[in-house]
Amino acid sequence: MTTPAALAATRPQAAPDVEQDASVLVSEIERYLAARTRTTAHPLVTKTTDQLIAEALATAPAPTPAPALTGPSRTMRILPDWALSFPLVRTLHGAGRRISVSEHLELTALVVERYGWHRGALRSTSGRRCILGAQAVLYRLGYGDEDTARAAGARLQDVLAARGVTQPFHSWNDSSHRTLGEVLLLVRTAAHNARQEAQR
Repeated sequence: MTTPAALAATRPQAAPDVEQDASVLVSEIERYLAARTRTTAHPLVTKTTDQLIAEALATAPAPTPAPALTGPSRTMRILPDWALSFPLVRTLHGAGRRISVSEHLELTALVVERYGWHRGALRSTSGRRCILGAQAVLYRLGYGDEDTARAAGARLQDVLAARGVTQPFHSWNDSSHRTLGEVLLLVRTAAHNARQEAQR
């Protein structure tokens, strides 16, 4: 029968230098793991929220400026309204841009100023426009849609109603004693009110 002492004597003894090498290796691994910083799939993960926001703002592309309604030439003013819907003309102007009701009204006033004001019809032979005619120009050029124009019309009616006027704004525009100043004041007051309402 083999005794425990005999078994111990038959086991191979580890060389002192191997045990020392293993001890050194373990110590080095522990030091490496202690000193090692956490790594991630993306370097931004280790940054603070403020750093990420600052980087995003610094590298974000500049916003594309909204297309401005360019000053119409006399030739454009006398074009039939359907011609304003041509893709090239729309691209040079609104080209389907979404606008707010207040922006629609501000642009309506701008069209009346630049094209000239008219009463009695949507437009004159020289291209002047009434309020409704100016709205039609914006729609055909791609500034907003029918819903935007309708909402703008409702704002115009609200301003007139507050003054005790019950007639539609396009009939009010056509009154023989109406003036350009009154028309622009109506449209810009409606624009102001729409902007105030949107900010509430």
